[in-house]
Amino acid sequence: MIIRKFWQFDGPTLLLAVVIYAAWVALIWYNAVLPWWVIMPVGAYLIAWQFSLQHEAIHSFRGVLDWLRFAIVFPPLGLWFPYPLYRKSHSIHHRDNFLTVPGEDTETYYTLQADWARMGVFQRNLLVFNQTLLGRLTIGPLLRLWKLATREIGRVRRGNHGHLPHWAVHAVAVGILFYFISGICRMPWWQYILLVAYPGMSLGLLRAFIEHRAGELPQHRTASVESNTFFSLLFLYNNLHIAHHLKPTMPWYEIRRYYRENRADLLARNQDYLFSGYGEIARKYFLRPVFHPSHPRP
Repeated sequence: MIIRKFWQFDGPTLLLAVVIYAAWVALIWYNAVLPWWVIMPVGAYLIAWQFSLQHEAIHSFRGVLDWLRFAIVFPPLGLWFPYPLYRKSHSIHHRDNFLTVPGEDTETYYTLQADWARMGVFQRNLLVFNQTLLGRLTIGPLLRLWKLATREIGRVRRGNHGHLPHWAVHAVAVGILFYFISGICRMPWWQYILLVAYPGMSLGLLRAFIEHRAGELPQHRTASVESNTFFSLLFLYNNLHIAHHLKPTMPWYEIRRYYRENRADLLARNQDYLFSGYGEIARKYFLRPVFHPSHPRP
């Protein structure tokens, strides 16, 4: 009975949430006695892990009530984006017929050919550098934040104020977060940004670096990275991304088994867009662009 209830109420995901938040609180609480070289990797992992948990809540995690699921993933540990807006944006991304298409896919790293033609040399070089792994991990978060700010400010200038309530709630939540971080635990706010939030966002972008490419058919555009447990658990097995896009509501703890049982068919679908792990990706694309920023489709 207990085991059945555990799975019925998404026990693995609830347990994961407890681990993430308990570890985060412990890290911040004891920040004064921990060296920066411990705070940074552990903090980055926890922030990226919570991003994965938020992603899971968009697609699955249906064993708990809606309000509870929202409350569990709402805390903005990574600071940068209100969860309701991420949920809306990511749902649009899953229109697979538009994957990678600029103006349609909310998570594409491609630009329209017409936009590329209007860019100056500096902007072009910046986007090309962002297609290298080094660029994505260093300036990638800044470019992502700039794109977000430009888009949201543009909405307001056009008279669309629909997102402002979400940003207001987000600002309050971040304020409460920093009251705990700096007011109670005495960790300077800038230290949290530099050692925890920014590296966490950078690590979160590692998964997105390789997972989509332009392709003739939607199923050709999504990769599979057969990584080790360290990264697979961090990304909740969404590194096996072709499986996630075909079965988006499948819970994270079922993806690995499904992938193993259907591996040949999945790789046939994505034309063997396959990597053995993030080490292979680093060797190939650390300083070489994974693709040209200009989308091949006019």
